[in-house]
Amino acid sequence: MNQLLLDITPHWWPTFDNFVAGANQELLSVLQHALLGDSRERCIYVWGQTGSGKSHLLQACVSAAQNSHCSAIYAQAKVPQTAEVVAVDDVERLDDAEQIELFNLYNQIREEGGMLLVSGRQSPLHLDLRPDLRTRLGWGLVYQVHGLSDEEKAQALAQHAQSRGFSLTHEVTQYLLRHGRRDLPSLLAVLDALDEHSLRLHRAPSVPLLKEVLQQELELK
Repeated sequence: MNQLLLDITPHWWPTFDNFVAGANQELLSVLQHALLGDSRERCIYVWGQTGSGKSHLLQACVSAAQNSHCSAIYAQAKVPQTAEVVAVDDVERLDDAEQIELFNLYNQIREEGGMLLVSGRQSPLHLDLRPDLRTRLGWGLVYQVHGLSDEEKAQALAQHAQSRGFSLTHEVTQYLLRHGRRDLPSLLAVLDALDEHSLRLHRAPSVPLLKEVLQQELELK
C-alpha cells in the first residue's frame, strides 16, 4: 500500500467561516467584535482541552486581521515580535525567559494599543506560570473553549469535505467518529488522507477505503 499522508493540506487555513462553534458561539462573537474594534479589552485568554479548537480560533483571528490589512502574527509556544494582533498558543509551554517576554508584551499592548490573544489548557488561575503573568492573563476576558458533540463533529467533517470538493456519506462519517481519534484535528487529518487515497485509486470515499486509511495510521505509529 502506498504511504498515506495524514497532515492537514497546506492550502487549508482555519477561519471563522470553517469553525463549527457549537457551545462556543458567544466566544466566537466576542472575538469577531474585538477584531472590529468594538471592545476596549486588550487581552483575551481562551482555554480548553487539546483538540477543542483553541488553535483554530487564534489562527482565525490572525487571518481575519490580516485580511483587514492589520499586522497580525500567530506563534505556538513562543513569543513573537509585536504586531497589531498577536496570538500566542500553548502558553503553558513557555520557558522562564519567554514568560518574561510575554509579560512585557502584555504591558506594551495594554499601554500602546493592539490585541493579545493567548491560549492554554487550563484557566489562568491553574497555569504553572510566573504569578505576575498568570495574574495579567486573568485580568482580561477569559473563555473556556468547549469541545464539540459528535453531531457537531459530523457537521465539521461534512463542511471540511465540502471545502475539498467531495461529500461524505452518513456511513463514512459515523465509522470515522466511532473508530477515529476523538479530537477534531485528528479526524480532519484522517479525512484528508481518505480524500487523497480515494483520488489515488479513482474511487469514491467509502467505509472500506476509510478502513485502509485507519489501518495505515496504526502501522505508522
